[in-house]
Amino acid sequence: MLLPCEVAVRSLIPAIRSAIARELTQSYGLKQKDVALLLGVTQTAVSKYTRHVRGIVLKIEDVEEIQPTLNEIVVSLADGHISKYELAAKFCVVCGIIRRKRLMCELCKRSDPSIDVKKCFVCHLDTHIVQQTQKSEG
Repeated sequence: MLLPCEVAVRSLIPAIRSAIARELTQSYGLKQKDVALLLGVTQTAVSKYTRHVRGIVLKIEDVEEIQPTLNEIVVSLADGHISKYELAAKFCVVCGIIRRKRLMCELCKRSDPSIDVKKCFVCHLDTHIVQQTQKSEG
């Protein structure tokens, strides 16, 4: 079984990078090589992101809850006011929202058809722990 973080690395992280790369090239007019440096990827990867060849497994642009964080990332990258550590933390915030909304469940199911997404609580681990604690106390 692949862990959700492994599924995220293969599908969600490229989708986040793709959305950011497109915004930086389209709205800010940055060159692909500059976007590549900002994101820590190759210019070829940015080219694939902007042409919708890579990072298309999840349409994260349609997830309203992550838009403020994505916009913050884009502005911070364009202005040069974000460290690689802050950028990593922001990616984790976006990933957490996607996971809590259960938008990766189908991808996990594809990676391991034996997964029962209705029973899986991994992406809601904190919620599951709270529920289990409440049951044991009640």
